[in-house]
Amino acid sequence: MTAQQMNMTNIILDARFNVTWKFPVGSGSARHLVRLHFCDIVSPVLNVLYFNVYINGYSAYRDLDLSSLTVHVLASPIYIDFVVDSDDSGFMQISVGPSDLSSPSRINAILNGAEIMRMLNVVGSRPGSGDKKKTPWILVESIGGGVVLLMLATLCVLCCLRRKKTEPKPRPVESVGWTPLRMFGGSSLSRMSEGTTLASPNGYLGLRIPFTDVLLATNNFDKSRIIGSGGFGIVYKAVLKDNTKVAVKRGMPGSRQGLPEFQTEITVLSRIRHLHLVSLVGYCEEQSEMILVYEYMEKGTLRNHLYGSGLPTLSWKKRLEICIGSARGLHYLHTGSAQGIIHRDIKSTNILLDENYVAKVADFGLSRSGPCLDETHVSTGVKGSFGYLDPEYFRRQQLTDKSDVYSFGVVLFEVLCARPAVDPLLAREQVNLAEWALQWQKKGLLEKIIDRRLVGQIKRSSLKKFGETAEKCLAEYGVDRPTMGDVLWNLEHALQLQEAEQPRRESEEDGNADSNELPTTTRTVHESSHSNTRTEENNGHGSSENNTSQVFSQLLTNDGR
Repeated sequence: MTAQQMNMTNIILDARFNVTWKFPVGSGSARHLVRLHFCDIVSPVLNVLYFNVYINGYSAYRDLDLSSLTVHVLASPIYIDFVVDSDDSGFMQISVGPSDLSSPSRINAILNGAEIMRMLNVVGSRPGSGDKKKTPWILVESIGGGVVLLMLATLCVLCCLRRKKTEPKPRPVESVGWTPLRMFGGSSLSRMSEGTTLASPNGYLGLRIPFTDVLLATNNFDKSRIIGSGGFGIVYKAVLKDNTKVAVKRGMPGSRQGLPEFQTEITVLSRIRHLHLVSLVGYCEEQSEMILVYEYMEKGTLRNHLYGSGLPTLSWKKRLEICIGSARGLHYLHTGSAQGIIHRDIKSTNILLDENYVAKVADFGLSRSGPCLDETHVSTGVKGSFGYLDPEYFRRQQLTDKSDVYSFGVVLFEVLCARPAVDPLLAREQVNLAEWALQWQKKGLLEKIIDRRLVGQIKRSSLKKFGETAEKCLAEYGVDRPTMGDVLWNLEHALQLQEAEQPRRESEEDGNADSNELPTTTRTVHESSHSNTRTEENNGHGSSENNTSQVFSQLLTNDGR
């Protein structure tokens, strides 16, 4: 998906040129390991693609034939490593271009990916860069440095011996793996998730939970108590000393999220409280652990109640109430402070349900403060989950609260259709839920793709308002999307339409169907045959091929969570 090759138009004209990239590597001379990835996905047969590789203008590999390096198999991945010395320009230049061995009809060059790693603590000087006249000075500096180190080591030993006499039992080291949070704020060496505001001075101190209490609550992290897992770590069901049920999220060493998300969760949740936001009970960072303790949500994730777990079916009214509760929580996030907070990872697994099915938004590890009053957006690296990621945020790397609105629009269709946001096992035009559902919404045939278990439950007026709301949330540009306050109002309206003249509809065991309800013969499209679905899609608005090509645009970055 990241592969690049020569422009086909110029190839037809028999033009020979190089394709060049300039990568920033920092100023100053340094040694780098350059790993270039190749996979011949452009050649129809073996031994027709020959090209050259250049690094910083010098020839790094001439007449490269990928077929000979991959045991004569096309589309087989391979990487080649180079050690390169950078200069003071601050950039490294990598180029690929056709070889003299290339036939006129097969002129091409390809590069699938590149990794550039700065080499630290390189032993020895660079060949050719040293000066023989400087050798004695290097020897003198080495000897002098050794003497200084020896003196410092002796001084440290004496200090330690003296300290042992006054302190027979040294304090145990806490949080060995990272810089711990300070009592009255964040560590000076850590970044609190790209600028999130710190909590009040007493916030963190009151949330600390001793590691011994966590061990007791989880029965030494008993595997039988595991209730979930994610990018940050494993979640355990636990009971504190005061008999409070909690969920304990234990960060895994080397997790992709790690310290920044740990600190952000504490920072955000220590300064906000809302009925529809999961509350933070406390945290622990002793013994090199990163542990977060939340209120326990009895019914688990929204996703588990929609598909894949065999749990009882949620009624349409209950689903509307869950969407309304989630929207209230997000609306508070966006408007509850001067700058507001942008969640950045809204999805059905981050909406939890308590014992009464009250929805609460969870997982604030990717959250960050919104733009200031005189700003329109926050420029930041792209974070989020595949299928829910705002395409405008992905393209421009400009974050606004409308990015959350887009993600919530995907959740709305997920609630209606009871299927994942991205399902690669479905037909190609159905892989991305947002694009697929929008096509049916624009054709006015949204009832054809609803969860089959909801057939006969939903009033047409309620479905119409719900579909229009989801469609507005998924507008291509953020300025065209509603605020979460508007989304909340529309969802409440959809609930009123559903309950109009039918207050006890769900508890009735018998009765004629309302003429305003959807027919019971509705079929879900994702259960029909591949060929039938493709025919219906192509008769609608736009080509399924064009729409599907946009589905995978989010997968071009590996930084996304």
